[in-house]
Amino acid sequence: MSGHSKFANIKHKKEKNDAAKGKVFTIIGREIAVAVKEGGPDPANNSKLRDVIAKAKAANMPNDTIDRGIKKAAGDANSVNYETVTYEGYGPGGTAIIVKALTDNKNRTAANVRNAFSKGHGNIGTQGCVSYMFDEKGQIIVDKEECDMDSDSLMMAALDAGADDFEEEDDSYVITTTPEDFSDVRGKLEDQGISMADAQVTMIPQTYVTLSSEEDKTNIQRILDWLDNDDDVQEVYNNWDNDSED
Repeated sequence: MSGHSKFANIKHKKEKNDAAKGKVFTIIGREIAVAVKEGGPDPANNSKLRDVIAKAKAANMPNDTIDRGIKKAAGDANSVNYETVTYEGYGPGGTAIIVKALTDNKNRTAANVRNAFSKGHGNIGTQGCVSYMFDEKGQIIVDKEECDMDSDSLMMAALDAGADDFEEEDDSYVITTTPEDFSDVRGKLEDQGISMADAQVTMIPQTYVTLSSEEDKTNIQRILDWLDNDDDVQEVYNNWDNDSED
């Protein structure tokens, strides 16, 4: 994974304008509502809710906003009708894109996602058409500037907590887990006071695709921008090697 700074992507997301921040809070608000509906409002008894709260804190969502979201969902559980839907498709130059959405209207979301792909001359494929090119992993990113531990100590803490892998990047540490162990590992590290810049189950490309054509680069960025602006879209995973473009 050398050369692919995950922390750079996290910082880029956090530096977005207020409108984009609002979208992040909307997405996490929906995740809180779904987690409360599925497992109740008490994080102590709901690991999915604990994970969403950790994600919210990493995104700098205020505690009172988190609490309001939990209370609202708990008092209005029957009105939460969000469904998780996943779309897979191809961008320019053979790039692979996976879109994860949380929606209360699948027809609207499908049309919007299809439109986003078409804007960049991509196309939606069938389920499974590109997901085999990615590995689902729990991923915890720790900002070096926010971490009091040295590399060896953090690595031992992560491995002792059940992590699969530990990597040191220029400005961060990346801890990888299985999806099943993610919640437990994250909780154990949180209990040790380790601050996390990001913590979630994600899709990591097995290989990356380099685009040489400026037109292809413009088109895939157009697809990603359109998806990013859609309130239903939670996460977008792709295998475009764009590090050299930042």
